[in-house]
Amino acid sequence: MYKKIPVAKPGPDEVLVNIKYSGVCHTDLHAMMGDWPIPTKIPLVGGHEGSGVVVAVGELVKDVKVGDLAGLKWLNGSCMSCSYCRQSDEPLCGEPLISGYTVDGTFQQYAIGKAAHVARIPQGTDLQEVAPILCAGITVYKGLKESGIRPGQYIAVVGAGGGLGSLALQYAKAMGLHAIAIDGGADKGKLCNESGAVAYVDFMSSKNLVEEVKRQTPDGLGPHAVLLLAVQEKPFQQATEYVRARGTVVCIGLPANAFIKASVFDTVTRMITIKGSYVGNRQDTAEALEFYSRGLIHAPFKVIGLSKLNDVYELMHQGKIAGRYVVDTSK
Repeated sequence: MYKKIPVAKPGPDEVLVNIKYSGVCHTDLHAMMGDWPIPTKIPLVGGHEGSGVVVAVGELVKDVKVGDLAGLKWLNGSCMSCSYCRQSDEPLCGEPLISGYTVDGTFQQYAIGKAAHVARIPQGTDLQEVAPILCAGITVYKGLKESGIRPGQYIAVVGAGGGLGSLALQYAKAMGLHAIAIDGGADKGKLCNESGAVAYVDFMSSKNLVEEVKRQTPDGLGPHAVLLLAVQEKPFQQATEYVRARGTVVCIGLPANAFIKASVFDTVTRMITIKGSYVGNRQDTAEALEFYSRGLIHAPFKVIGLSKLNDVYELMHQGKIAGRYVVDTSK
């Protein structure tokens, strides 16, 4: 539904951001469909990749000013006092505020965020291009850090032709990693190659995906890590088959009602690590934005009006999106 709503007023520790652009994430579709076991706010304004200008601040806010550029992310706020928040694991807070899920998000012209958690965006930044960095970029950057692999090693990125995947390839290259892209179709293959992949494996045409992925590494043993961004369950089951011994499988994508299945014998005897990676913390946010500010990351995106958001959801359903859509909230 597309309609006018009142502009909210920021609380003492909050800021009001005039959202200029907001990226559209597959998570927004999950929120709309009710795919996850987390209750959503109803009625809800979706969106969690909003970039814009601060237009009001609460009386306790000292380090964000009116006129600053800022971004609202998936993690809108946290308690800041639990054991997780105290150890910079605020995404694991038991009482999170989640943009576009438990609190109104960025598919609107004015949105509220906790000042401690808004992304600090340098003046002069292209607000269209930076919007996808605020979730997709931060999330894959965090996943790459969680993989623990070192420059010169190989990582397979599954779902590499999507919004997160194309950014993961760029961050991997900027971090000195060799990324093997896995996705389906020629269009996504072209995007993956342009985004810095050293090889592309098309699951739609591959006769033996596991062996083909292994062959992309010089010694044929497979990648040192796997970054799973897929929205289907099957790739999660395949990953431990082609990751090398002592490799790490990092799960990021959240297919509805999906499970991970791996051979216990194989996992033990090959010393494979399987782990999850959630969104980044405030420091991860600053680091991910720094890579972008240095010109190392360029989010592939198309801009549409906010009134056309349902069209993007339909394309998501059909699996036809390469890169990212960004909505202009003024249209």
